[in-house]
Amino acid sequence: MEDFQIYFALGLLVLLLVLAGKILLKPFKLLFRLLYNSLVGIILLWLANLIGGAIGLFLPLNLVTILIAGFLGIPGVLLLLIMKALMG
Repeated sequence: MEDFQIYFALGLLVLLLVLAGKILLKPFKLLFRLLYNSLVGIILLWLANLIGGAIGLFLPLNLVTILIAGFLGIPGVLLLLIMKALMG
């Protein structure tokens, strides 16, 4: 009977450690996803400037454009290009 209590306590401890780890690592996963998406946004904006430079469209690389391109991906870059073309 005493062995069962020890195994139960160890199992409960492992479960609590796994749950605590997931709770503590979630903000870091979000941060890394944001950084990754921002890097992809920078690359997409660079490609858009490379291609759009031939027709006179240039998108500045700033925090807002990088985050829009990072969160929305290709549709975000297209949205930025359309907004830039409409606003002059």
